Amino acid sequence: MQHIFKQGNKENGPTLLLLHGTGGNERNLLPLAEMIAPGYSVLGVRGNVSEHGMPRFFRRLAEGVFDEEDLVFRTKELKKFIDESAEKYGFDRNNVLAIGYSNGANIAASMMYHYNDAVQGAILFHAMVPLRSVDMADLSGTPVFLGAGENDPLIPAQETKELADALRSSNADVTEYWTRGGHQLTREEIEQAADWFKEKYQN
Repeated sequence: MQHIFKQGNKENGPTLLLLHGTGGNERNLLPLAEMIAPGYSVLGVRGNVSEHGMPRFFRRLAEGVFDEEDLVFRTKELKKFIDESAEKYGFDRNNVLAIGYSNGANIAASMMYHYNDAVQGAILFHAMVPLRSVDMADLSGTPVFLGAGENDPLIPAQETKELADALRSSNADVTEYWTRGGHQLTREEIEQAADWFKEKYQN
């Protein structure tokens, strides 16, 4: 997978796995990572699927309708890539925090649904339920920040609330933060995510 790895200057902290939205690339979320967790190592990944020339992490059949078979395959592919990257770059595989937006947040959520050790925490901006036909992994103690917009035209609020409930039912430690905005990231939710990161990872 096309990617970028940047070694940080923080010892013992998580490596940030950056997962872009539709049409993004492996560098898109670097400024976001610097706002939320400056100085930490980052692994930015580009999705392997192209939709009309726009990179994505998995195929969809229509807006909001996922190709579930492809999603399962790509979820496994991404987890394997993280495993291999930890060996290649020497970061702690047991200390990876996913930061995903939209399509990237959805595949991060899918990894959490399937595996209890794919990521050890997640910041998911504007995510929805990835799958409903899977027995979820036990996510005991896994910290998750969900940022969402009450007026998101692409993701109904109920979708994000269902995702939050599913993660909680699998014992994840979920924090929800809602703005009045739409699908775009807001500075407000980024600042809240930064505060959450300090609380969970720097105390």
